[in-house]
Amino acid sequence: MKRYFILLITICISLTTFAQERSSKEEFQAKKREYMSEKAALTPEEADKFFPLYFELQEKKAATNGKAWQKAKLKEETATDADYEAVVDGFVEAQIQNSMLDKDFIQKCKTFLSAKKIYKLYRAEIKFHRNMLKIMQKNQNKK
Repeated sequence: MKRYFILLITICISLTTFAQERSSKEEFQAKKREYMSEKAALTPEEADKFFPLYFELQEKKAATNGKAWQKAKLKEETATDADYEAVVDGFVEAQIQNSMLDKDFIQKCKTFLSAKKIYKLYRAEIKFHRNMLKIMQKNQNKK
């Protein structure tokens, strides 16, 4: 009985943590969507087509980068030049794959967005990230 109780508590804590992480990600995506939509003057229909593709792209890029960083976990004391070369090559390969994903993404977006709006979305994304970094720096300085 005691084991079941501990198992139940562990599951509840895990689910709570997962839900908080999930809502945090969803909250971040909602803020990003709102900011970028406003800055690029997207219609609701354009936003509904754009953002599922955009967030899918972000997930694919994160997976690609994650694989490259997994390979980069070296023990520096025992790593050889060949190990470092493999890591560097992995980073370059990840950049190439991400560029191909970007190219594919842009081609899809061109079917329902003008080049001007795509440009504005890129600019808005950069500004959003800069603003988030500034907020994070301010929060760090307050500590």
